[in-house]
Amino acid sequence: MINIQRLSEHIEQLSLIGRTADGGINRFSYTDDEKRANELVAQYMKVAGLTVHYDAVGNLIGSQAGSEDLPVILLGSHIDTVPDGGRFDGSLGVLTAIEVIHSLKEQGIALRHPVKVIAFKDEEGTRFGFGMIGSRAIAGTLSTTDLLRMDEDGVTIEQAIANYGLERRPLSSAKLDNVKCYVEIHIEQGKVLERSDTAVGNVTGIAGPLWLKFQLIGLAEHAGATPMNQRQDALVGASLVIAEVEKMAKQYHSSVATVGKLIVKPNGVNVIPGEVEWTVDIRDIDEDKRNLLENDIKQYAETIAKERQLHLHVNELQRVEPVQCDENIQNAIKESIQALGETVISLPSGAGHDAMQFKPNFPVGMIFVRSKDGISHNPKEFTSEEDIEKAAKVLYKTIVKLDR
Repeated sequence: MINIQRLSEHIEQLSLIGRTADGGINRFSYTDDEKRANELVAQYMKVAGLTVHYDAVGNLIGSQAGSEDLPVILLGSHIDTVPDGGRFDGSLGVLTAIEVIHSLKEQGIALRHPVKVIAFKDEEGTRFGFGMIGSRAIAGTLSTTDLLRMDEDGVTIEQAIANYGLERRPLSSAKLDNVKCYVEIHIEQGKVLERSDTAVGNVTGIAGPLWLKFQLIGLAEHAGATPMNQRQDALVGASLVIAEVEKMAKQYHSSVATVGKLIVKPNGVNVIPGEVEWTVDIRDIDEDKRNLLENDIKQYAETIAKERQLHLHVNELQRVEPVQCDENIQNAIKESIQALGETVISLPSGAGHDAMQFKPNFPVGMIFVRSKDGISHNPKEFTSEEDIEKAAKVLYKTIVKLDR
């Protein structure tokens, strides 16, 4: 049913592009390495019988016509990475989808519905601090204002698209309509399946990520000449808020909050920090709880700023609603898992995925694959070949069921 040797070779070959010294991967949006990766994946798509093209923002799309005039089934994920990321996050979903279509073709199974396999542009948000560019474009929610967001070198998304060599087209041309559903395979990035000794799981929903940028401004002064009781140290204020973020998140059992990026200015050994910026990533499957945690953190930051005579600015980078996976798709996935003789485990996703962008447009479903030790966004990220093969078979069976 699935050529696991071919799929494993594709995973290995793709992982070589952007490889770092310690075995991780740096593959950021609109870079030369990402372009090389897209070109390689495009070759896999063509060999699988898919017709390949890039849309207005650079989504790589492989299309297959259906035997009937029906809505399209979307499959895929992303191939960009976080800094020093792993080889399976995102890439596994794209390559497994291609392998399933390739296997169906080899076995002479013609689908009634047309299918599109998509490698979405910039799911991670690493370069521009704004994720899911490609899936937003497919959903029709990416705006021209969004394209003005800049990376650390001052390059806007719009400029990056032009530098990438893509044909200039209106954003509206990337939006896909007449879609039956979207299904994605992804590594779990957690330990639920591993602790249940289960290879594959059915995803019930996706927690919505909220990204905030905090800025505290104090006064940069000489570290030796300024008495402790006369300082407006932005870093000390920031550290108090950052420590409280962890404490607050633990009070909401389903919530997580992470400070992942920190910039200190002027960043000198003998200078009191006058300005600090940091990001907070807040997630929960329950939007109300997420909003309560957000307000708690903001109020505490305001209190610290007032007490220490600092100026506080908070900007929202992105706010994505939690998503529930479609019941019919979930049933198809669970039946496919049972057909392999596996135990059915259903679980929510704490990590965000491209599927979240399609909530208002069409139903979505996700299949999780076991991650060793729950490690992801890390060179140690690992999923076994045996588990990948089982997941590919589940996707294969699920597509056949959804095609009825």
